[in-house]
Amino acid sequence: MDITVKELKEKLDNQETFLLIDVREEHEHEEFNVGGKLIPLGDVMHAVDDLEEEKEKEIVVYCRSGNRSGMAQEILEQHGFANVRNLEGGMIAWEEAFGK
Repeated sequence: MDITVKELKEKLDNQETFLLIDVREEHEHEEFNVGGKLIPLGDVMHAVDDLEEEKEKEIVVYCRSGNRSGMAQEILEQHGFANVRNLEGGMIAWEEAFGK
């Protein structure tokens, strides 16, 4: 299931409990991010074991446009993560809606 930038902003504003993961590269994350834990897409497979205790929690993944985070979502779901949501439109959509 995906999540819109508006829904994500509400979750962040309400300080809801969920895991937010940025699957972009380090330089993209440093330029602008919304507080996600940086796990570049190429490292997601290796991070699965480290994320084991988060399996039942809600996880939101994001990237620049939603493509890489869609791949990360699939990887996590294939490893039994039950509630992984992809940010529709990624940081491009976030910046269009709310700026940097």
